[in-house]
Amino acid sequence: MLKEVLTADPNNVLARYGLAMEHSKAGETDTALAEFDSLIAANPGYVAAYQQAAQTLVNAERFDEAKAMLEKGMAAAAQANNPHARSEMEMMLDEISR
Repeated sequence: MLKEVLTADPNNVLARYGLAMEHSKAGETDTALAEFDSLIAANPGYVAAYQQAAQTLVNAERFDEAKAMLEKGMAAAAQANNPHARSEMEMMLDEISR
C-alpha cells in the first residue's frame, strides 16, 4: 500500500518513512537506508529519518556510518529547534561510541 501511495506522490513523507521502517524491520538494511536517504534528500528537516536510519545502521553493526548519520541528525534537530530529538541522538551516539 505504501508503494502505491509513493507511486501517486513520490514526495509523501509519511509513506516514504513508513516504507523505510518496514524494510528496516524486515532486516533489509540497504533498501531501508535507500528509502531514508530519499526521504532526507527531499526533506532534510525530517529529524526522525536520521534517527531511524542510524538505528538501522546500529542494528546492522555499521557503527561508523551510524555515528555519521547521528551527527547529521543532531545538526538537523538543532536547526529544527528540536532539543528532544537532539538529546535522544546524543544518547545513542554516546552509547555506540563506548
